[in-house]
Amino acid sequence: MFTGIISDIGTVRSIEQRGDLRAVIETAYDVDRIDLGASISCSGVCLTVVDKAPGWFAVDISGETVSRTAPGQWSAGSRLNLERAMKLGEELGGHIVTGHVDGIGEVTALESIGDSRKVTISAGSELAPFLAPKGSVTLDGISLTVNTVTDHEGGGFDFTVNIIPHTAAVTNFDALGVGRSLNIEIDVLARYLGRMRSVMENHTS
Repeated sequence: MFTGIISDIGTVRSIEQRGDLRAVIETAYDVDRIDLGASISCSGVCLTVVDKAPGWFAVDISGETVSRTAPGQWSAGSRLNLERAMKLGEELGGHIVTGHVDGIGEVTALESIGDSRKVTISAGSELAPFLAPKGSVTLDGISLTVNTVTDHEGGGFDFTVNIIPHTAAVTNFDALGVGRSLNIEIDVLARYLGRMRSVMENHTS
C-alpha cells in the first residue's frame, strides 16, 4: 500500500529479458534498509525487490504488467517515480494507492496557470465512471486531485489536474510533455463502489 507521495526519482540502468523482464533501477534510497521481497512503487506499479546492491535494486516485471503500463516505461534510461510501501502509523499524505494500474492515459495539453501547470489527460471511457471533479487519481504513482472531467461523444473522456512547482521538482513530471503516456490508478474507494453498484444492478435486473 502506498500514498502517492514520491520520495525518489529512479533511473532504469538496464533491462534484461528473462522469463520475465528484469529491470535494474538506480536509486538514492539506502538499499541496506530495503529487504528482498519488499514492495516499491515504480511510476505507479507495485513491484517486488528481487536483488539489490548499493545504489540500485532490481525488480521482475511480468508480461501482463508490461502490457498494462505506459509504453516505453521499461527501457534503459527511463526515469521512474519511486515510493516505498507505507508503514502502519505513518502519515497518509496523499491518498490510499495500491500500485495496480487501471488504464493508460495520454497528455493532450499543457497550460501554465500562475506558477502551476494544468495538464489535460485523455483516457478510455471504461475509466470515466471512476473519476470525478475534486476526487483523487494516481498518475505515474503521484497522488493528484482531479479538477474537471469532460466526456466525449462516441467514447473516451478528458480530465485535468494541476501540477504545482514542488510536485514537478520532486517527480519526473519536470519533463512532462504532450503525447506522453501515463499510468492511471483510480481511487480505490471508487473502484469498490463501482463493483458494488455493478453487483446490485445485476441482482435487480
